[in-house]
Amino acid sequence: MNEVDHEIGGKRPVLRQPPVVSAIIPCLDEETAIGQVVAAVLAQNVSEVVVIDGGSRDRTAERARAAGARVIVEPRHGYGRAIQTGIAAARDDADILVFLDGDGSDPAERISDLVAPIVAGQASFVLGSRVRGSRESGSLSPQQLLAAHVGRLLLRLVYGVGFTDLSPFRAIRRDELGRLGMKEETYGWNLEMLMRVAAARLPALEIAVGQRRRIGGVSKVSGNLTAGIKAAWSISTTFVRLALELRHQRVG
Repeated sequence: MNEVDHEIGGKRPVLRQPPVVSAIIPCLDEETAIGQVVAAVLAQNVSEVVVIDGGSRDRTAERARAAGARVIVEPRHGYGRAIQTGIAAARDDADILVFLDGDGSDPAERISDLVAPIVAGQASFVLGSRVRGSRESGSLSPQQLLAAHVGRLLLRLVYGVGFTDLSPFRAIRRDELGRLGMKEETYGWNLEMLMRVAAARLPALEIAVGQRRRIGGVSKVSGNLTAGIKAAWSISTTFVRLALELRHQRVG
């Protein structure tokens, strides 16, 4: 396992062995990559792979099913909404939920590194940082690197935590996630989880996982200037709104 740091709070009870792990993959028009991604995730001894197809116009759903995933079609727009649909569809007995993208950029072979600290009771949440570790050239766009930098500064300034990235590649205890009260339905969902984890003082770790170039297609955010601007706006407004909300909750 790579270096583990940024711990917050104390330990949690050790989970059963082996734990039930559900992997949740939101995707849209990822027919080139999704089959390989599902196969790679299943090779990590996860209990199931749930692919949330946001209304793809290609063969994403077909290839995901062929590779062994359970596919849920979510026709409503919104990254966070797709994630929430996947959470609701996960096995009722799932102990740990793992989240990753369906474009092949997240190293699925590192899932065990995300899950192990949770199983051992060292953490309730583990983030896989793309900006730490080995990154393939061109795997992260300038917009993504800037978002990671701004997010890091805001999270440290407001909550004093050392997360270095807004990476979608992460794992969390199912019971703890249910208590966080996640609401965001847009691209701000990943940031919202980090903020709620920090505000709740959950035991959290970050490991360096690096990043690969996507297998195919174009990023829905970094590959499109308009979508990138919308995502940046969503992330910024999420931070301000949620920071005020969480502060009000603490005061109340």
